[in-house]
Amino acid sequence: MKGILFLCVANSARSQMAEGIARAIAPPETKVCSAGSKPTAVRPEAIEVLKEINIDISHHSAKSVEEIPAAEVDTVITLCGEEECPLFLGNAQRLHWGLPDPAAVQGAQAERLDAFRSTRDELYRRLKKLLEDPSA
Repeated sequence: MKGILFLCVANSARSQMAEGIARAIAPPETKVCSAGSKPTAVRPEAIEVLKEINIDISHHSAKSVEEIPAAEVDTVITLCGEEECPLFLGNAQRLHWGLPDPAAVQGAQAERLDAFRSTRDELYRRLKKLLEDPSA
């Protein structure tokens, strides 16, 4: 893989966490980015739960899918659960990992953080497997 793009609607939680994890575990020559169709801001909970595993995404910002150069992407992973995922018109292998949006969880801070941790752990598991064996 030369370039991985993670897509979600707001580019605030799942796609940002996936970008951070992939940057930490992908080969250094792999370009990693994330974007959304309606970018907002990176969720503080996403920053916090990645910091727990020594990954810093505090410098990340939400980006529009239109900002991503298609020529640099050969793998697109959409992460939307119930929402409608954005489209990327470049020529790339496409994977869909429909994960529930942890940002949609209501309740106490501990409950919300648990939702973000669950998403983080699932993303880490899937990315580790994908990067070890891209044909899997």
